[in-house]
Amino acid sequence: MSDKVFNVLRKGFVNSAYVDVILGAALSFAFGLWMYSTMDNVDGKQARRTGTSSGLGELFDHGIDSLNCTLASLCETAAMGLGTSKAGIFTALIPCLPMFFSTWETYHTHTLYLGVFNGPTEGLILACTLMILSGYYGPEIWQQRITDLVGHHYFFGYHEFFGTYSVRDLWVPLLVTTLFGAHVPFCVINVVKARRRDNLPVMPVFLEWTPMAVFTFSIGAWLYSPYSTLMPDNHLVLFCLTMSFVFGRMTTKIILAHLTRQPFPYWTVMLTPLVGGAILGNLPRIGLPQVSPFIELWYLRAYFVFALIVYFRWAFLVINSICDYLGINCLTIPHNKIVANQEKAKATNGNVKTTNGHGKRVD
Repeated sequence: MSDKVFNVLRKGFVNSAYVDVILGAALSFAFGLWMYSTMDNVDGKQARRTGTSSGLGELFDHGIDSLNCTLASLCETAAMGLGTSKAGIFTALIPCLPMFFSTWETYHTHTLYLGVFNGPTEGLILACTLMILSGYYGPEIWQQRITDLVGHHYFFGYHEFFGTYSVRDLWVPLLVTTLFGAHVPFCVINVVKARRRDNLPVMPVFLEWTPMAVFTFSIGAWLYSPYSTLMPDNHLVLFCLTMSFVFGRMTTKIILAHLTRQPFPYWTVMLTPLVGGAILGNLPRIGLPQVSPFIELWYLRAYFVFALIVYFRWAFLVINSICDYLGINCLTIPHNKIVANQEKAKATNGNVKTTNGHGKRVD
């Protein structure tokens, strides 16, 4: 990646001098996100076709989804030109919430429910559409008044209802409404139904929101603090990369507990530095001197390295343990399975009788 592209990504596409790079990058974001969505939908079918479906596949599938939460939304933040604004921070990190609640729901119901409007389908289609529009028209379209952008005549006389609002003005309220209106309530309803069906108490399950509450409030306390210099100094990319591993570890622990029927994991060691960062960014509130931008940045860099090492070490141990227990390979198909699939295909082909329209066998 060239330095020019890197600077565009780092600055959040707010510098008009990089318009030529913005358009191509936004379109590449859309293509990459759509390919990710496509692969995410065909991997299970491929595993069933080859007879290699297993719990490890589910762990891999949802684990990659968890890692991608902050990465895909970071591209969306950049494509819309939100930068390191409050709306940009919110956009980059909010996908973690629906992913957590869906994982929590799956842990209790043993089924992944997808509503009429859901992130993996409609959410990704919407994100790709916005990226394409940003790539074609430029991210400045999201700062235009909605009535001017769409056209007054399409509002059937109700254009004054939107006033001078732009898409950016209504973006955060739209995300919040979608999350708490179309996603979280149905997750809670399904979990409550599952607990009552199994004659289990309902109220204790809400304590399982603890890790996500710590994750969310710590991020807010750190990045939105007036004493933190991470966002003014454009370090949102590094922060999202770090949170990708932190959130990925948190949700994959829940998935693993679901697969192995273990107690719900209330904590991960990777949350501890996040709480420390929230405290570090608010030291003046407790009468201590503010840390320098240099120290805060190196704290985040150290956190990233720590999260990277812890995540991949844990992933390596878990994957090897599952492979050894099930007698399978990771990312490859064992030779005996290939031979079995070939023999099965031959047997199937040998038993199939191809007939023409008159019912006669065609050899």
